[in-house]
Parts: sequence; structure tokens; C-alpha cells
Amino acid sequence: MKQIIEIYPKPPSPCNCMNIRRASRAVTQFYDDMLKPSGLTTAQLGVLRHIEVVEQITISELATMIRIDRTTLNRNMKPLVDGGLISIKQGKDLRTKQVMLTDTGKAAVAKAWERWGEAQVLLREYLGREDLGKLTQLLSKLEALVP
Repeated sequence: MKQIIEIYPKPPSPCNCMNIRRASRAVTQFYDDMLKPSGLTTAQLGVLRHIEVVEQITISELATMIRIDRTTLNRNMKPLVDGGLISIKQGKDLRTKQVMLTDTGKAAVAKAWERWGEAQVLLREYLGREDLGKLTQLLSKLEALVP
């Protein structure tokens, strides 16, 4: 964290969108670096955790829950299927497919979740509880721009 404090703050852009995108990329890179030993990225862990919580879900329901389109979700799931972390089976009808974690996927999530927890602690220490609370509130407000 010392290195971060030495280079903070970077000059903001006059564009709010650009500032949010830059911050998002920085936070994602931070979490990806923390998760590297687990073999998963932040995006992959997010998909796997959503599946873990509901145990079994259709691709459409998962895309809605994560707030991404089905095409992007399918592309993101391919390495998870190839790695044996999730399985996709025919749903109740021909139009649906059910996604679920494999035992390998459950183990990968457990390993990555531990690293994610460490990242959470470091970010909370860096921002402080009060600023992190404000940030969380503001991010929720921004997400509500598109219901």
C-alpha cells in the first residue's frame, strides 16, 4: 500500500465517466493481481460466486443477475467450462440451459474467495471505513441510473 500512497492522487479527468472507468480498471487490476495465485480473474470469480449462491441457474437468469448480455456471459463462461469449473446441461425445455458448479469449480471458488477477502481488507484499509461506505453508497446510486 505504501507505493499506492506515494503516487496518489492522479489528476482527475474533467469527464465523470472517464474517472469512473479509470477507477474501475484500477480496482479490477488490483483484485486480479490479488486473485492471480488462485488462477481466476475477478470477472470469473464473480460468475462462479453467483452460480455458487443459487446452485443452479439458467444462462438467461444468470446474465440478468450479473447485469451483462447473454453473448458476453457465454464468452466469459467458455474458459470456465473448458477448465471444468462449471457444467452446462439442458434445461427443462430445449430453449434453456442450466449452469452449475462442478466440484473443481467449488474448490477454485474457495481458494479465490480467500484471496478476495484479503483484497477486501487491503482496500478497506486504503480507503478507510467511512470513505468506503460513501463509495459503496455512490456506486449503488450510479448503478441505479440503468434499472
